[in-house]
Amino acid sequence: MVVSKRLHDLSAQELAAAYRDASLSPVEVTQAVLDHIARWEPHLQATWLLRPEAALEQARASEARWRRGEPLGPLDGVPTTIKENIATRGDPMPAGTAAVELKPAAADAPPAARLKEAGAVVVSKTTMPDYGMLSSGLSSFHTLARNPWNLSKTPGGSSAGAGAAAAAGYGPLHIGTDIGGSLRLPAAWCGIFTLKPSLGRIPIDPPYMGRAAGPMTRSVGDAALMMQALARPDLRDSMSLPAQDIPWSGFDVATDHLRGLRIGLLLDAGCGLAVEPEIGAAVEQAARLFERAGADIEPMQPFMSQAMLDGMDHLWRMRSLVDMNALPSEQRAKVLPYIREWAESASDFSGEHVFRAFSQFHATRVAAVAACAKFDYVISPTAPNSPAAAELPSPTNDPLRPLEHIGFTVPFNMSEQPAASINCGYTSEGLPIGLQIAGQRFDDLGVLKVARAFELIRAPQRPWPEPPAG
Repeated sequence: MVVSKRLHDLSAQELAAAYRDASLSPVEVTQAVLDHIARWEPHLQATWLLRPEAALEQARASEARWRRGEPLGPLDGVPTTIKENIATRGDPMPAGTAAVELKPAAADAPPAARLKEAGAVVVSKTTMPDYGMLSSGLSSFHTLARNPWNLSKTPGGSSAGAGAAAAAGYGPLHIGTDIGGSLRLPAAWCGIFTLKPSLGRIPIDPPYMGRAAGPMTRSVGDAALMMQALARPDLRDSMSLPAQDIPWSGFDVATDHLRGLRIGLLLDAGCGLAVEPEIGAAVEQAARLFERAGADIEPMQPFMSQAMLDGMDHLWRMRSLVDMNALPSEQRAKVLPYIREWAESASDFSGEHVFRAFSQFHATRVAAVAACAKFDYVISPTAPNSPAAAELPSPTNDPLRPLEHIGFTVPFNMSEQPAASINCGYTSEGLPIGLQIAGQRFDDLGVLKVARAFELIRAPQRPWPEPPAG
């Protein structure tokens, strides 16, 4: 294999080919990635538990396997990061907050276990905001994470460090989690690709309604490669899907795959922030590209409501309040003030109010499934807004209006449908714009195929951001 790219820019697919023909070794690639992280990290603050020597030790073991002709799979020796709230054995999990007592995890959570079993080199964990409840890199425990496209902007969240790391080239493979948009929002604002899979497709521990883990990569192909390892059942996840022989390598379709597909175009979430004009225009242009490729595009009416969004918000407030009330007062005081104010606003909620709030999760599920039933796929903005200032906890900076930016993403958590985010353009400031592609429940591979076809028809992408000089 002839390598023309810098090593930290190589895809996992390219690295596997280079390791196979011995034109590269996992050790030199891991060292190159670590050197690149050292240039970026003072500016981004995307990592937690960055341990170069441990990464190089893993790389040396991988190198020996490749030399023996006994790799553990195509991910063997590929630099990888794991979001901080996905347990790795022996490591503490702060959950993004200074309020948590740091205790070593007893075992690898399912996504971490699958990546390690595949031989991936875990270079670092990545940062997140307090309890994962912000679309921001703001944390009372970690240093503020920033967006590599513009350091004054947020990378999004809660998979904040993972999104920034993928865009900045901290190796090709990253994994985050999503309960309302926490994979897709940072993917959109950092210009990368992600798949929030069908609920249970990637087992996770602990499981929770709407919670999913997913790959965060620069390309659809690398996400498909990760799915080969990640989408295996695990008994620790009570919502884990049965074993299924999905041909993930079949993601790589031609553009004629789009011909005849029925695609809904959703430009109004029905709640939350209005779509910024530049974002709406970019998504409409994406729809025209799909149409030129032979897809049938049909505009959709919004199916979410503000009552649905507020209900989910209020239930999450109460859940967080219960969690915080279990903390000693000195620990509770360490929680980010925005999160404290948000959770404590639930203190006067009645039992009836909480029940009615909880019922909005099912109402959202029913509405999303019904709205999508006539379509093969639905496309929309991933987020209605471009990234906010890095220091803001949320786009509104209002703890009583905290979720106004997740109207397009959260319904697919509750309906358990797979939904991806892929870059579809740039704002006048040069910030990425995310296109969400949602499919029917269990059609994860289909979403990857449509995303791959879009990857082929979209406009040329701008170069990935570089670390500041000096």
